[in-house]
Amino acid sequence: MRSLSIVVAAAALLAGGTPALAAPCKDAKTGKFIKCSSAPAKATKCKNAKGQFARCGTPGAKPV
Repeated sequence: MRSLSIVVAAAALLAGGTPALAAPCKDAKTGKFIKCSSAPAKATKCKNAKGQFARCGTPGAKPV
């Protein structure tokens, strides 16, 4: 019973310390730390009328 409580306490400490270990964002040009931007936007994929992947700029292509 005692070892179970030690394992639970250790897991709680590790889970609580994770945000503090997150590395801040660093600007590639200046080397200074900057505020991190949100997650990068996902690239959209488009399909043509036949269901094949196509460039999004082509006529008849629709995003999926």
